[in-house]
Amino acid sequence: MRQRYLALLSVFASLPAMALTFQTRLESIEWTVEGDKFECRLTQPITDFGSGEFVRRAGEQATFRLKAYNSMIGGGSATLLAAAAPWQPGRGDINLGSVRIGSGNVLFNSSQVQAGRLISGLMDGRSPVVRHSSGDGRVSEIRLLPVKFSKAYSDYQGCVAKLLPQNFEQVKQSEIGFPGEGIDLDAQAKAHLQVMLEFMKADPTVNHIELDGHSDNSGNRLTNRELSRRRALAVMDFFKANGIQESQITLRFHGERYPLAPNKNAANRAKNRRVAVRLERVAPTEQPAPQATASAGSAKAS
Repeated sequence: MRQRYLALLSVFASLPAMALTFQTRLESIEWTVEGDKFECRLTQPITDFGSGEFVRRAGEQATFRLKAYNSMIGGGSATLLAAAAPWQPGRGDINLGSVRIGSGNVLFNSSQVQAGRLISGLMDGRSPVVRHSSGDGRVSEIRLLPVKFSKAYSDYQGCVAKLLPQNFEQVKQSEIGFPGEGIDLDAQAKAHLQVMLEFMKADPTVNHIELDGHSDNSGNRLTNRELSRRRALAVMDFFKANGIQESQITLRFHGERYPLAPNKNAANRAKNRRVAVRLERVAPTEQPAPQATASAGSAKAS
């Protein structure tokens, strides 16, 4: 370990005089893992600067972000590197492209591809490095070290395994299809609804469901409206059977009035036989009263 530290010192001593480098001493390196069902974070604090962390949200791959206590480097772009370790001669740095430095606590978020390559590099003994050059020629370099990374990454993977399948942006709305003229939920529809249900149970702030039933134009308008109502009821019954209160659900049915695609062929008509499901966060004082309304031929249109 001492030889590695001396090798690091020799590398940094060879940097230009105007270079400003931030990194934590080898003996003080630590990685922390935090998270829940919605997000996992793998972080290395950087002495006198802030931290570098990998963040993985439910339903997504990880990104890498650099956080600063205050704005120590200017704006513009910086180069992101998976830098070779000084004690492994003959290996070059891997340039992962540029990142845009912003203001505030989080200086940038990398792409998912960049983060994946940084993680691979850390497993191979490489260091994530952010190198920024200012207009006056000053170079700032922020470096994380791979010390103790393997154990921390194993803990991080344990957190990732518990993430929900999707995050709120991905799960908040869905179109539930109905084959033929049916009104029953098939296996695919139930699987989609189960993901939404799991998210609601994990996040109590997501506490309201909007259901809008639709049909194609195959039958007459009264028949189509009734089909759209019964499809919306089938979805509502699924949620109620799984612990969601009817007071948390608003149900509307529209018949053939709002097609997703022109009813000109079988494929388009299949798209229009659906229930649109939308999850919402509603404050208790704003909770809408339960209702079931039709958008055609009723006094209370949606």
